[in-house]
Amino acid sequence: MKHLRALPVALLALSAVVFAQSDAQTSFAKLKALAGSWEGHVTTVPRDPEMEGRAVQATLRVTSMGNALMHEMRGPGRPDDPITMVYLDGDRLLLTHYCDAGNRPRMTGKMSPDGKAVEFTFLDLAGGTQYGHMDHAVFTVIDANHHTEDWTYIAPGDKPVHAHIELHRSE
Repeated sequence: MKHLRALPVALLALSAVVFAQSDAQTSFAKLKALAGSWEGHVTTVPRDPEMEGRAVQATLRVTSMGNALMHEMRGPGRPDDPITMVYLDGDRLLLTHYCDAGNRPRMTGKMSPDGKAVEFTFLDLAGGTQYGHMDHAVFTVIDANHHTEDWTYIAPGDKPVHAHIELHRSE
């Protein structure tokens, strides 16, 4: 009879393991919560006069029946419109950046220990590196209406350029 009393506790523990989300699923859900329209300003290190202080608009949209997050960024006076797709691939979170440099770097994402940021590190690249490539990205959620994005671009000659963007909801 004692063993039967332990059965509900064992089943509860087992169900928690079965239904627990992976780090990739938790990270993806955190990013999907950013869906909407955002605006903010860019700061760069080293300082890039073409980008420093520039206003940007970002749109994040959940698409493909909830299986992908599309990130689009625009800036006034800039002809480019880079698109980034975030999606789950099994137990990993992947980001593919369709860059105005003519390539498509892929990065893998992980949640920060404090649960506030999702950091993407370089995995591989399709296309050339003649004009450089995106290498690293971090999305940090401050609250429901504020987040930051940090993007690291490797310019020709292996020179990193870091862009920090503070964004607030615009809708």
